[in-house]
Amino acid sequence: MTTLTVIAEQLVSPVPGGIGRYTENLLPELISAAPDGWSVEALVAGHPQPAIDDLAGRFPGLAAVRRLPYPPRLLPELWRRGVPGTMPRGRVHATSSLAPLSARSHTVVSLHDAVPWTHAETLTPHGAAWHRAMGARAARYADGVAVLTQAVADQLAGVEDFGDRLHVIPPAVSPALVLPEDVDERAAALGLPERYVLTVGTLEPRKALGALIEAMASPEAPPLPLVVVGPKGWGGVSVADAAARAGLPPERVLPLGFLSDSDLAVAYDRATVFAFPSLAEGFGLPVVEAFSFGTPVITSDDPALVEVGAGSAVVVRREPAASYPARLAAGIRSLVDDPARAARLGASGRLRAADFSWRSTAEAVWRLHSR
Repeated sequence: MTTLTVIAEQLVSPVPGGIGRYTENLLPELISAAPDGWSVEALVAGHPQPAIDDLAGRFPGLAAVRRLPYPPRLLPELWRRGVPGTMPRGRVHATSSLAPLSARSHTVVSLHDAVPWTHAETLTPHGAAWHRAMGARAARYADGVAVLTQAVADQLAGVEDFGDRLHVIPPAVSPALVLPEDVDERAAALGLPERYVLTVGTLEPRKALGALIEAMASPEAPPLPLVVVGPKGWGGVSVADAAARAGLPPERVLPLGFLSDSDLAVAYDRATVFAFPSLAEGFGLPVVEAFSFGTPVITSDDPALVEVGAGSAVVVRREPAASYPARLAAGIRSLVDDPARAARLGASGRLRAADFSWRSTAEAVWRLHSR
């Protein structure tokens, strides 16, 4: 029996983020799609035993959950330095750049975006430097590199020598993101307006929430409220402060923070328009999530978002930056004022969302390891 060790550290992180969501959906499909003679185990840092037990219970079929004897805060630095003796041997799949990269293991690493190289200013200096260092280790040691879009593959090929090891393997919408039976009750409990613009993402500078709030405050925008979903990130991004600076009245912005899958599904389904103005992405999963509910979408012209949207979203130029909010406002109004166009894009988005599945993602990962 050959074991595939999956780095699952993000699943026990206080803020799982997009990588946690990616790992949570990929892991059960890797278990289900495992070829004959293969098993799957999870590997995490030195978390308390209850966290290990919880992880094992969440994923039936795992051969084991292995815990390393290193604190969670120390592990990224140990692996960045390639400290001997800290990294597992054998077959390893790292679901992010937190990867045990050395010549002693067969490792496939997922690099979710090229932001540390292309938009380093949107990350902390430490974070950008760490990700670039891990990218360099991946270029030196990884047997395969999984990326989410061709756009990211092209960007990474320009900063490191990955040769023919870059493979595009996109993610998909979580099967847990479905409408519950008590839709009306949940919408009322969330305080969702009858019509609104929705945005979803971690609150951090790269997501350009400030530009979207400026757009909604513009006279060119439709007089709809903005619903903001997502956990706090870094950079001091405050919905209330951004709204005050832009002159957007408090009653026109509703920050909901992190939502469960059921509540998030309701928010997507009830939205008039979904806006995703991010400055840089590796895939932009919220776009596909909104597509899956038939909600019309507007995005920036980031290459990965254009690729994922595939003509099913309204695309707005990010540059010049000073007039980006005005273009966002005009794009949102174009959807609100033209219901027929919004309906066409909603239908096209549903078809586009169907192009992605976690089963296909897992099978592509297994093909990569089997090679």
